[in-house]
Amino acid sequence: MTEFKHFINGEYVASRSGKTFDNRCPVDNRLIGQVHEAGRDEVDAAVKAAKAALKGPWGQLTQAQRTALLHKVADRINERFDEFLEAECRDTGKPYSIASHIDIPRGAANFTAFAETLANHPTEGFRLDTPDGKGALNVGHRTPKGVIAVIAPWNLPLLLMTWKVGPALACGNTVVVKPSEETPATTTLLGEVMNECGVPPGVFNVVHGFGPDSAGEFLTSHPLVDAITFTGETRTGEAIMKAAAVGLRNISLECGGKNPGIVFADCDLEKAVEGTMRSAFVNCGQVCLGTERVYVERPIFDAFLARMKEEVAKLKLGRPQDPQANFGPLVSQEHRDKVLSYYRLAVEEGATVEIGGGIPDMGAELNDGAWVEPTIWTGLSDDARVIREEIFGPCCHIRPFDSEEEVIRLANDTDYGLAAAIWTESSSRAVRVAEQMEAGIVWVNSWFLRDLRTAFGGAKQSGIGREGGVHGLEFYTELKNICIKL
Repeated sequence: MTEFKHFINGEYVASRSGKTFDNRCPVDNRLIGQVHEAGRDEVDAAVKAAKAALKGPWGQLTQAQRTALLHKVADRINERFDEFLEAECRDTGKPYSIASHIDIPRGAANFTAFAETLANHPTEGFRLDTPDGKGALNVGHRTPKGVIAVIAPWNLPLLLMTWKVGPALACGNTVVVKPSEETPATTTLLGEVMNECGVPPGVFNVVHGFGPDSAGEFLTSHPLVDAITFTGETRTGEAIMKAAAVGLRNISLECGGKNPGIVFADCDLEKAVEGTMRSAFVNCGQVCLGTERVYVERPIFDAFLARMKEEVAKLKLGRPQDPQANFGPLVSQEHRDKVLSYYRLAVEEGATVEIGGGIPDMGAELNDGAWVEPTIWTGLSDDARVIREEIFGPCCHIRPFDSEEEVIRLANDTDYGLAAAIWTESSSRAVRVAEQMEAGIVWVNSWFLRDLRTAFGGAKQSGIGREGGVHGLEFYTELKNICIKL
């Protein structure tokens, strides 16, 4: 049985209190190991180690030296690919076929992509006229923000953690990471990689635990934390924003979503079905960018619904190691209870269950796991809770629409504004509708195509700020102006 300890100042340490909690595999609910829960002492030690590293060897490295180290980290993750893959799939239950193509390689690539992008971005410079005629020169200069608290989610544990750690380290910061209590493994394993690659102690630290009155609260309220980056549900984001207000620490929040997919009658039907299937059901629907509301123009509504049901029926549930499996369990029993409560609520609110809606029979060995059926509903009213609230499970509601104006109104009728997908073969309509979407990311005839150079973030209650490419510089660095009188 594995023991997941904190990684502080280059060493694995146990909690002084001795408090631990179970880490269970969602495939069959078996016990994976014990996770140490950080108290104030462990969090304080991690933050102080990170602060000291800023003034130590890490702070003395050149940009080129930091970039070289981050390339070594990416290479080492790939060299230990099978270990990271096993750890990630044991924690999440997702199929190897998915994690081996997305989670692990992209998790490693975040170090190289951001190291290259951020290291070579220029700052501004201006010549200023002065009364004596000699002038002055203004030069922009970026410095690290300091200690970054990274609060990472459980749906893509390695990928979304390194999405934050990569640019933070590339900009010269140090980090204290709190992974989700559901998925501690790959973040803990990354500590070994940091040591193997020669990253100085204190640059990368990990504390385990929960949110309120645990590691999350202690970390986000620590006065030596200079900025906080978070991915997760909006309610937690609100609590972090309140904590960050004390001391005026900067925040980057990527929160919930209730994302629409819009399918026009002139779309390529098979492309739209394939893309919507992915957006609703990949990773068991546990993707912040996923589609839970699908709007289909009435002339093709019946055909689209029929094709979606056919494809859902083909999904293969199974163990992560099964090469045929493309659909795993939810991350935990607790999350399954939440998703199933919405399955029941949908029926109570008048939905027609087109397919799914319950718990699959996975056999005696797996029935204790967090399995649910992929589900499609129709017939709900636009004010139903299932339409208004984020579920974060393998489900979607499909509704017909009659005009462009109507579907724009329906798509934007939400408190969230993270992402949207539009399916049409008309380039004019694509641009026209995309420009009217109240969302941070809009895909046309695609979904989840991510160029790391582009801005990422949400509108409304889906978040604050943008990361990705040079946009991360605004969060991970302080821009100072140096004025030189000539």
